[in-house]
Amino acid sequence: MMDSATQSAFPARALVVMGVAGCGKSSVGEAVARRLGWPLLEGDDFHSPESVAKMRAGIPLADADREGWLARLGAQLAAHPAGAVLTCSALRQRYRDLLRAAAPGLCFAFLDLDEATAYRRVAARPDHLFPPSLVASQFATLESPVGEPGVLRLDATAAIDKLADQVVVWLRPGHRGAATAR
Repeated sequence: MMDSATQSAFPARALVVMGVAGCGKSSVGEAVARRLGWPLLEGDDFHSPESVAKMRAGIPLADADREGWLARLGAQLAAHPAGAVLTCSALRQRYRDLLRAAAPGLCFAFLDLDEATAYRRVAARPDHLFPPSLVASQFATLESPVGEPGVLRLDATAAIDKLADQVVVWLRPGHRGAATAR
């Protein structure tokens, strides 16, 4: 069941599956993209080599490190006017606003997760570019999008198929706005 705080009239042209590392962005994004028939844009694929090296070394990215990345992601969204699903942490409101400027009508599915669970999940994937030591920095940077228009808050501990189904239902006309799926 979804409670919509506000209704939006904009058509969903694209979706960002967002949240801290370990929340399930890639898995949920892939499931949603498959259901919608939209391409999946894996945000990590667009980081600069310098940013990847920093993360692998356990150095948190600064806003300046993310500027070019966000511009590349915005260009990717703009290049897919028929729709796309992007995985991106989108931790700060201004990051989300930059992406919205590139793709009017952009919606966000926020996979909300506690820090201990995020740490366990990240630690369970040793070959990923993002080490567990950086999880705390993600939570320190996160500006919750809850209450922003065009954002659906989801419990990231739910099953992937359930989360994907909730997103697809929410994207239908008349369902969007700030909402929480239960």
